[in-house]
Amino acid sequence: MKIAVLIPCYNEELTIGKVIDDFKRELPDSEIYVYDNNSTDHTNEIAMAKGVTVIKEIRQGKGNVVRSMFFDIDADYYVMVDGDDTYPAEAVHELLEPLIHGKADMTIGDRLSNGTYENENKRVFHNFGNTIVKNLINRLYKSHINDIMTGYRGFNKLFVRSFPISSTGFEIETELSIHSLDKRFKIKELPINYRDRPSGSESKLNTFSDGLRVIRTIFKLFKDYKPLEFFSLCAAVMVILGLLTGIPVIIEFIKYQYIYKVPSAILAVGFILMAMLSLVCGLILDTVVNNSRKQYEIELHRISDSLKHEHKESRS
Repeated sequence: MKIAVLIPCYNEELTIGKVIDDFKRELPDSEIYVYDNNSTDHTNEIAMAKGVTVIKEIRQGKGNVVRSMFFDIDADYYVMVDGDDTYPAEAVHELLEPLIHGKADMTIGDRLSNGTYENENKRVFHNFGNTIVKNLINRLYKSHINDIMTGYRGFNKLFVRSFPISSTGFEIETELSIHSLDKRFKIKELPINYRDRPSGSESKLNTFSDGLRVIRTIFKLFKDYKPLEFFSLCAAVMVILGLLTGIPVIIEFIKYQYIYKVPSAILAVGFILMAMLSLVCGLILDTVVNNSRKQYEIELHRISDSLKHEHKESRS
């Protein structure tokens, strides 16, 4: 059983050494990979001195790093953890256990349900942003995930081999969560004790710009994965605007048998036509997405059979 610990890093010289030591202690037989995303400090040198595999990822952004990790590393189980020493290495066994026993395809280190993130994290808007993202996704996908944006996760090989990454930055965690919900992967959340960064270590997450990217990613994936619901919502908005614009015109026509507000009438008709077009687009794209989902299931079976064959060959 090969376990890979994947650590994406950017300027984490204060903490990377401790993170590596902690995971070496907890998983002495695992392979630890540090992906250096163009650090300008001594992150690279410290990681290399610890005797782990250090790989340079020149494309900036955490999504690009995760993409390279999933392409490059072959293992039975994967643990992804940030290099900022905010996640407890001792919780890794709880993350791996459901994967090993087939109870989950992705496990999530939940920082929020036990209150440690709110107590430890000093960035108020981060707490607010996490709550917005969590509530939005759970409402859109009728799910009950507590921590959408945690950087501490475990994966089995099937999930890693079948995950198409499109994000380039910190929105990758949101994409991982939405993809697993849409494709009906088994998810298991495990509460962990979060601790804030040590003094002198700074978060690379920009609350506002990265927060907007996350919100944009949610709506983009909502449109891609649930086009009928998305365009039906757009159509409903257009119908409301059409009615608000057109009702005075209708009242005027009933009263005077003549339309004086011609621009309003044209605008109202335009809104209704746009609503109809939006609904038609949603119906067409919903058929496309359903066919794509069936094709994905077929591909998932192919990948699963391939992994079983690999497992048999390795055992023989």
